[in-house]
Amino acid sequence: MKRTTISLIATTVALAAITGFAALTAPDGGSSAEAEAAARLPVERSSLLCPAPSSSEIAETAYTSFTPAGKTADAKDGDAKGGAAKGGAAELKPSAATLADPGTAPKKDEAKKKDTAKGGAGKDGAAPGAKKPVPDKAVLALKEPGKPVAAKAGGGEAPALVGTATGRLAPGWTAQQTTTVPVGGSRGVLGVSCTAPDTDFWFPGASTAENRQDYVHLTNPDPTAAVADIELYGKDGALKTTLTEGIPVPAGSSVPVLLSTLTAEPAADLTVHVTTRTGRVGAVVRAADDKTGSDWLAASADPSDTAVLPGIPADATSVQLVAFAPGDDDADLKVQLAGATGRITPAGHETLHIKSGMTAAVDLKDVTKGEAGSLILSPAQSSGTTPVVAALRVVRGTGDKQEVAFIPATAPVGERATAADNRAKGSILSLTAPDGGAQVKVTASAGTEGGTQAVKTYTVKAGTTLAVAPPVPDGLKGSYALTVETVSGGPVHASRTLTLPQDGIPMFTVQTLPDDRGTVAVPEAEQDLSVLDD
Repeated sequence: MKRTTISLIATTVALAAITGFAALTAPDGGSSAEAEAAARLPVERSSLLCPAPSSSEIAETAYTSFTPAGKTADAKDGDAKGGAAKGGAAELKPSAATLADPGTAPKKDEAKKKDTAKGGAGKDGAAPGAKKPVPDKAVLALKEPGKPVAAKAGGGEAPALVGTATGRLAPGWTAQQTTTVPVGGSRGVLGVSCTAPDTDFWFPGASTAENRQDYVHLTNPDPTAAVADIELYGKDGALKTTLTEGIPVPAGSSVPVLLSTLTAEPAADLTVHVTTRTGRVGAVVRAADDKTGSDWLAASADPSDTAVLPGIPADATSVQLVAFAPGDDDADLKVQLAGATGRITPAGHETLHIKSGMTAAVDLKDVTKGEAGSLILSPAQSSGTTPVVAALRVVRGTGDKQEVAFIPATAPVGERATAADNRAKGSILSLTAPDGGAQVKVTASAGTEGGTQAVKTYTVKAGTTLAVAPPVPDGLKGSYALTVETVSGGPVHASRTLTLPQDGIPMFTVQTLPDDRGTVAVPEAEQDLSVLDD
């Protein structure tokens, strides 16, 4: 008999690099060192989705697209250890359509009647009840790693954007959408990092109270329709909603859903759970408060027994923690603030009890008291480990000069993370190392219109938050991107605060910096599958 050896490495590498997802698990009885020895290759395809920015006619939106430079983006063709092949593209284009009436999502049976064989599209390729399709022209087209590009849009007709990056522009591709609305009920600086499509999102910190107008934006990047479910959880558990059939999101389209239309039960503090029955979507919540303005609420990190919420501004006048325990068990958490010199426990809020399936909210008031910090949630000593999701609602200013932003729990920076759209003034980078000290390299890219990159290294002590004005490119023209890399130690969690004051109002927005997932683990050594031939 002959033994024919079939190599699996090529297939594994190709699938992992193209999709950006791979998992390595040591066999039963095997060593985890085998998994740790896996090589990391750059992904060759990334997808991002940006929600429709605003319905305000006076809104001004800036888009920024960026891929970090480095060996993972600049390697020669076929260099498996260095990086992706040369070439590629990264474009953000308008979605096929955005629902005309953002207050009401189309019913599933109505959508079916109007659907065509084109995956949920109606006449002229538009979603049922949608605006006219917008031209298939790129709003942003990135040309090379290390050099961001920017574009602007005005008014309330700017569409949601969908995009894909390939080749050397895929690893670490990041896009930022920053909208300024100077006056009105939706005033504020609304910033959001465009998200990757997924099937499961948690949003603690939303609301259906009378003074709030919160929309969850669902964007479908794919050529087939998706169906999403939205669950709402208040302080007493799940709220009864009007949804029974799910929300159809037509192919390549975006659907904003006003949360207060889904339930007759007003709730000041909600956790929103978005899942998909079919397909995948990008999801983010736009929250507007009559008194404190508006901003985007991004999804919390996946449920975990610990949560890090980095970058509470030093001058925060009100900080509210909203948390939810999605499992079958209650959660008892230790609440700590990591400041410049170490951890402290907020007086009167040493621990937090969260009942299973219920949303808990805690008013921490001006917890930072003039010193920037990060909130750390961890299991109380006497309790077990129960996964939670969490977010902070942060207010700066007083009286009629208040402004709101949100900070969700975030995953660590890992190897690398990026925040795009930084200005010559107004950016603050917050770095926290909850468990052990770390050294971090921060690279300020070239500007969108000129300038050369600048690099600086920072040391973050264990249990502290380091809040700094980041480096600015030499000769900066336009905006630039900040890339954070963990050099040693950690883990490190990070966020970027962008402040753009307007008429005495400290308008600001905060974006967290989780690992950009620019690389994926694949087996370093060839695996053999032997079959027997007669």
